[in-house]
Order: sequence, then structure tokens, then C-alpha cells
Amino acid sequence: MSHFAVIAPPLFSHFRALQALAGALIDRGHRVTFVHQFEAASLLNDSRVGFQPVGIHTHPAGTLARSLRHAANPAGLAIRRVIADLARTTDMLCRELPEALDALQVDALICDQMEAAGGLVAEALGLPFVSVACALPVNREPGLPLPVMPFAYEHNDRARHMYATSERVYDWLMRDHGRVIAKHARAFGLPGRDSLHQCLSPLAQISQTLPALDFPRTALPAWFHAVGPLRPPAVARPSSVAWPVDPARPFVFASLGTLQGQRYGLFRTLAKACKAVDAQLLVAHCGGLDPAQSQALQRHGATWVTDFADQPQALAQAQAVITHGGLNTVMDAIVAATPILAVPIAFDQPGVAARVAWAGVGRRASRHSRSAVIAGHLRALLESPDYAQRQRALAPALLAAGGTQRAVHIVEQAVQAKRPVLAA
Repeated sequence: MSHFAVIAPPLFSHFRALQALAGALIDRGHRVTFVHQFEAASLLNDSRVGFQPVGIHTHPAGTLARSLRHAANPAGLAIRRVIADLARTTDMLCRELPEALDALQVDALICDQMEAAGGLVAEALGLPFVSVACALPVNREPGLPLPVMPFAYEHNDRARHMYATSERVYDWLMRDHGRVIAKHARAFGLPGRDSLHQCLSPLAQISQTLPALDFPRTALPAWFHAVGPLRPPAVARPSSVAWPVDPARPFVFASLGTLQGQRYGLFRTLAKACKAVDAQLLVAHCGGLDPAQSQALQRHGATWVTDFADQPQALAQAQAVITHGGLNTVMDAIVAATPILAVPIAFDQPGVAARVAWAGVGRRASRHSRSAVIAGHLRALLESPDYAQRQRALAPALLAAGGTQRAVHIVEQAVQAKRPVLAA
């Protein structure tokens, strides 16, 4: 049996997806240890999963909370703070991981695509590694927009020029992070590189997406596997539903994820929109709102306001979901066949929203939209059966994708054979 180290950005959704994969590997007799700054241990809740802290001198107590505050408000010039945090974290991991992995006697790595240090260090140490895209894949190819861009898919010269120009702008914005990647690649004696997409595994790459939910791709590596959502095994749920929904009125679930739950103004707009269409609204703010704000939302039209909700259960009950466009929530909605209104805020969320609209499984709206505009989108989702039908049509593809169990077999094959695991 193998000992795997997991390297990922310290974000709740990324850690939980990879924890599901880790748990399935542990079920098969392997050992799994996450390695990161010590505060990231709080993102795990499976006691079987190991955790090794690193970087205590450069990332002391309070560092993670500060980085998450920056990530929650990345608009305008504030994005520079987010990029600086990314660069500092990658730099710390590249310095600390070699010694930590040696001490742990790690056999292989599982590396989130969004953290370059995992692939760099694995390659430097000669360890096999598998890349996992918990967000939209960072794999680049001509004629497609980067996942952080809001563009719809078009196959013409104007669109290709726009995509290429935006890619250059993105690389310029990310140059400080790119310099860190380039510096450590040189120090490790590796071929030159300066971007995330150049730090991916030559053995296996795993994605939570499905081909039907991405723009048409023609240049993915032969060892790229779209397995669908990485989730722990389903547990038996109580027969009684958590929310006493009136079946005579539509039910809408709204969540902006763990980073954006403090956006009271946006939740208020959503509450007013649901009131306008006579829909019951459950708001899950992930601890971002205080009691006074929660009560105010109910006055504006929310039926229930809570910190956390059982998301699969809420989605199973809902006739529509309003989301920031986080890939985990979108994939959960696809599984539940719940039409999606994506209101993106940052990172790859605009790209996810564009793909939701392109696939016809939902609609997208600006976070600056007035409540009347949001209400119009909700009416379209609630009155047309087409969105849910398109989602139900994806059920066979979801089943065939294989999810966590298929990902486990891919990881095991890559580590045992040490050669590319080709997709069928």
C-alpha cells in the first residue's frame, strides 16, 4: 500500500473534494496525509486523514484567515493581494515540501491543479503524482477562454482574438506568481515554466467536470479523465425533509459558498426576487451573516435563513438553485437535476457560469443585477421544463464518469505503473 501526500490550496471546497478521494484511498488500505500551513488542518473532518503542518515561520497563526478575507473580496486592485498570497504560499511550499515529504516517506502525491508547488516538488523529487482539477481545469488550448474569463464560447476569429488577448492580460496580472514558479523550477533543475498549466501530471489528470459541461475541447492530454464530482459515499438520510416546503409554491435554494457568505446586499436582492415570483427561499450563508442580517433577509422575502444546510438534500427539494458558480455546487445541482442560476463573483466562477449557460442547464446573471432582473431569470427557470430535462439527460454520463471510485483506480494505476493512464 502507498502513502500519498495531498497538496492543495487551503480552501474548503478543494480540501473537501480531495478529502473524499483520500477517504476512498484509505478504504483501500492506503495512507493519506495533507501537507500545508497548520491552520489548514481545520478544513478536514475525517480523522483517518493525516495532516502535516509546514511553514510555521512564514505562515503563522492568522495567515490563513487573512488570505481568506482577501479571497472573499478580490475586486479591483484587491486582486493584487490575492495574487501575492498565492505567490507566498507557493514559495513556502516549494521550500518546505522536499524535507517534509522525505520525513513522511511519501510514495506519491495528489496535487490540486491550483497549487503549482505540488507538481514542481514531485517532479524535482522524482515522485509520481496525479493532478486533480477541483475547479475548472486550467489546461489551456487555442480557441478556448481561460476558466477565469466570463466569455461565452464562439468559434470565430473575433472570439479567438479576444480569448488570446485576455490570456495575455491574465498572465501579466499573475506575473508575480509566475516568477515564483519559474524561480523554483530553476532551483530544482527542471525545464522552464511560469504558469499553473505547466505544472500538471504526465501520468494522470482528474477533473470533477463532465465533457458536456465544458466548452468543446480538442487538445486535452490522453491521460485526462473527467470523473464527475468527488464526494464521499452517500449516507442514509432521514425520511422526513429538513425544510417544511409548501408544495403549492416553488422552492429555491441560495448559497454563495464559504468565501462569499457575507454578501448581505446580494442575498437581499435574491430574497426580493424570490418574493416577486412567490417562491420559498432557503438562504445558506455559511456563517457569513449575523442574526440581525438574517432576520432582515426574512423581512425582504427569504423563508428560511441558516448558516449551513444539507446541500444535497436542499437541492433535491428545490426547483432552482442560486449559486455563485462554484464548481462543487454546480456539480451537486447537476446530480440533483436542479436548474441553476449562476451569479458569479470571482476566480473561475464567471467561467463556470458561462458553461452553465452554454450547456443549457441554467442561466447566468450579473451580481449587480436588480431584483427584477433576477426575478426574470427565476421565472424562466421555474416555468420551463427544458433546464431540468437537459440535466436529467446528463445522468448516464454522470454514472459512466465514475466519480470518486474511478478516481481512486486512476490514482492507483498511475502510481503502480508509473506511466500515463490513458482515458478510454
